[in-house]
Amino acid sequence: MQGTVLKVSPGNEREPRTIRLDQVVLTAKQFETVVANSLPVLFDRAGSQIKQFLRKTGQWRDDIAHEKFMLRWASEYIEQFLVYGRLKVPCRPFFLFDAFVARQHSQSEPFCYHPDLLTPLGTLIDGLLERTAVSRDALINLYFHCYGLLPGQVIAVLGLEGSQSQRIYKNFYRWRISGWQRTLKGLNITDNDLIALEQRKLREPAQFNSEVARLVRLAQKHYRKSEPAYYHCPSIAQWHEMFEQSFGHDYRIWHLALCMDCLLIAWDWNDLRTPSMDRPGVNFQIRP
Repeated sequence: MQGTVLKVSPGNEREPRTIRLDQVVLTAKQFETVVANSLPVLFDRAGSQIKQFLRKTGQWRDDIAHEKFMLRWASEYIEQFLVYGRLKVPCRPFFLFDAFVARQHSQSEPFCYHPDLLTPLGTLIDGLLERTAVSRDALINLYFHCYGLLPGQVIAVLGLEGSQSQRIYKNFYRWRISGWQRTLKGLNITDNDLIALEQRKLREPAQFNSEVARLVRLAQKHYRKSEPAYYHCPSIAQWHEMFEQSFGHDYRIWHLALCMDCLLIAWDWNDLRTPSMDRPGVNFQIRP
């Protein structure tokens, strides 16, 4: 904290001065710059407080799964703090961050790691959705893994045309060639785990997909937490307008992959144009 400084030039000062993370920032712009220069400090601070909170509530284990969860939760706190802190200037960012984290942990129902996501199935679903934050290939292939939709069906559901359609085929190809394997390596899931899931799906497909549907909704809700407030779920009329006037292609690709309810709304509107395809339902594909 002591080594984190920001040079600023207030309106009437000729020489720049430095602002540390524990000093007062006066404007939203200064806040953004201080925090951007201090991410490692804040990240470590958030991680230590999350670990302390989980230990006190009996929810921490010293294993890879909980370490990865802590990192993801700390990242989420940083994202939320970037929005929250701009509204609180003037402030001292370091102490405001401590207060922000403490308030999150003191809520009546604090966000905690769901035990179902520690199973091989939960870990796989969680890992696939987590990867979408950094990979368009992973995002597009959610339509396949969750609903069994092939490239042509994805294009039809999303109402894509021209070069955008070609990109969907490329996304599927790159995911099969390399993206899937890179994602799997970071999930601590063995090939035996995948085989066991495949056998379970064959034995009891309805029960298996019912559990997948519950976990997918749980994970989708979590990974849309950082979505800007103005990116709420559009109404049915807004979806109709988006498709009729052919705009919002990137938004519909991203949003529909992470919102099962809106995907079904979009499908119902498109159903007249794709009469040969069944309405999407959860049909989890374990491998690409």
